[in-house]
Parts: sequence; structure tokens; C-alpha cells
Amino acid sequence: MFKSLTPLSLAAMMALAMPLTAQETNADAETVGTETTESDTTTATDQGLDLGVPVDAGPKLGDRYSKEKHGDWDLACVRTETETDPCSLLQILTDANGNPMAEVSMFRLGDQGGQAVAAATVIVPLETLLPAALTISVDGAPGKRYNYSFCSPLGCIAQIGLTASDIDAFKKGTVATLSLRPAPAPDQVIEMEMSLKGFTAGFNVVDVVEQ
Repeated sequence: MFKSLTPLSLAAMMALAMPLTAQETNADAETVGTETTESDTTTATDQGLDLGVPVDAGPKLGDRYSKEKHGDWDLACVRTETETDPCSLLQILTDANGNPMAEVSMFRLGDQGGQAVAAATVIVPLETLLPAALTISVDGAPGKRYNYSFCSPLGCIAQIGLTASDIDAFKKGTVATLSLRPAPAPDQVIEMEMSLKGFTAGFNVVDVVEQ
């Protein structure tokens, strides 16, 4: 099951989160130690009686969960009160330490008579230099530049339209590169790799949204 994406930070991208990670690891170790002691005490006190294990009731209303995986992409759905939950094709980009760097989700568009056949939402860290825009390229080919729409506590968001040629490039490609500039260091370019493994299979089954 997916939890809501935590606020993205350029500190994670620039490998400044290592001390925090170490602290969290130590805290987790202390917690595990405490739980083990309590478990041992309970076992001895209850003389081997099975106290049961809580059953996971599954995603609750409003939760995002993975319905199925396609390579490095998830068909991520949101639990609703309707018979069919809405789903998008999702990939969360992380750094070497597993910290979230960006989130990309997309769905297909119905026949609107326009050039876009799909729409995507890309979330990047709040410290992004907005005028520099977001660049997406596939396997080193010339890319496209997209403007950011707005920022929220989660990060800055680009809502982009993808043409048939863009989708074809994703289907044939291996890796897409997302590039942005951090506001604290505008002379630097941060590049993030988005795997295209499983994209074709995932795109073929993701929801079609009529606008």
C-alpha cells in the first residue's frame, strides 16, 4: 500500500540527509529492542497461548494502493466508495538512500480532438527554481521543457500533456531523464532517471479519463 508522498527535499537529492537517516536507524533499533523484550515477557506470562495477529483490512477510503505492478511502474489506485477505483500509472523517483526525489503519475486521455493523448503530474521539491522549468528527455535525445503549474506543501507540480510521439518515445525507450535547477544553486542541474521498464504494459491498462 502506498502512503502519501512526504514533502520532497533537495537536501535529499544533494545527499545531505545521511545523518538523519543514521539517527532514524538507531531509533528504529531501539524500538525493535523494546518490542522484543515485551514480546518475550508476554510469551512467558501467557504460557504459549496464541493471542492472535491483527488482520490487515486493506486500504481505507481515500488511501492510495498498488493494484498491480508493471516493471518499474505501479498501477496506483485510490480507494473510493464507487465500484471502480480510479487508477494512474505511478513511479516514485528516489536517490541512492531511498529518499523520494520526484513523483510521476499519468493517465490516458479520451479523444478530445487535441494533441495530448495522456496527462501527467510531476511533483518535485519545493526548493526548485521555477523559471528554469522542467525538462524531460528519453535516452539522451533532445528533450521538452514544461512549466510548473503551482506549489503545495508536497512540492512543486507540473501538469503536462503528452503527445502520441511522446508516448511512443516512452514505449521504445529505456530511461527518461528529468532535469531541474535548485533555487539555492541555480547554476547546478539536478538530473533524475525515470525507468521506462514496464511502461508499455502499464500504459495500455491505465484509466482513460474524459475531460
